[in-house]
Amino acid sequence: MSNSETIDRIIGIPAGIASGVTKLIVGHPLDTVKVRMQTEGGFGRFKGPLDCLMSTVRREGFMALYRGATPPLIGWTIMDSVTLTTLTNMRILLQDMHPERPLNTGDQCIAGLVAGLTVSFVATPIELLKAKLQVQYNVKGGAEGRLYTGPVDLARKLVRNHGVGVLYQGLVPCLMFRSFFWALWGSYDVYSQWLKKRRYSDSMTAFLAGGMSANTFWTISYPCDVIKNRIMAQKDPGAGSKAWQYPNVSSCAKHIFKTEGIKGFYRGFAPCFLRSFPMNGAAILVFETVSSTGKKLFKN
Repeated sequence: MSNSETIDRIIGIPAGIASGVTKLIVGHPLDTVKVRMQTEGGFGRFKGPLDCLMSTVRREGFMALYRGATPPLIGWTIMDSVTLTTLTNMRILLQDMHPERPLNTGDQCIAGLVAGLTVSFVATPIELLKAKLQVQYNVKGGAEGRLYTGPVDLARKLVRNHGVGVLYQGLVPCLMFRSFFWALWGSYDVYSQWLKKRRYSDSMTAFLAGGMSANTFWTISYPCDVIKNRIMAQKDPGAGSKAWQYPNVSSCAKHIFKTEGIKGFYRGFAPCFLRSFPMNGAAILVFETVSSTGKKLFKN
């Protein structure tokens, strides 16, 4: 393998780290609102997304919006590195299989699907810790409702009560949810081509196509994300107990539909949709910029 090919294959690692940090800074506050709306179950804790945002800040302080940020700070950098490195290598593999033509949208969908399924095994324990920390409701300056002091304490208590396997509770819905990465990267290809034909700059194309593809992805994958977060954020029933409220995807989906109807699968959609465009547009812009800059630096 040539030095140029090696750079192409590993450039997703630093680009993914930069992308993950960008996502955290831009998107975590509204992600906290989204997760709280998804998991409160329609019991009237919040009147809507705006009330959730204002109530959280008023009762718990602005930094409560960054509660559970440590897992994704570490996790999103790892997850995006895995995702984007897998995506890059799948693109190279598919291009090698079809050297006579450039990659088409179908190829991008396949690369996205494989990347999504692969990163699910990294994402599940990270997102489980994040979700459980995000739904700790405690008054600013107080310890009321605070069961865990942080991600390490949470992981330690979960493993003590249920074994290491508990950290992969929610793997199935995570695989379901992230399988929709085919739509993210397939639509990104479509939007990018459309914008380039209209002579948008490379950076503007990356930002706009990234934002629009993220909105497309969330629109069709959101119910799976609700189920995933309900399962991940559910209360620990105690040491040795298997009496989880949602033991599997089916039980969770049935409970949501029975108690909340179809709208329950879209609870918290507004903050998610609003955050997805700037967060993913910025993240993909950073990914593309770091990738192209890195290739130029190391290949020259």
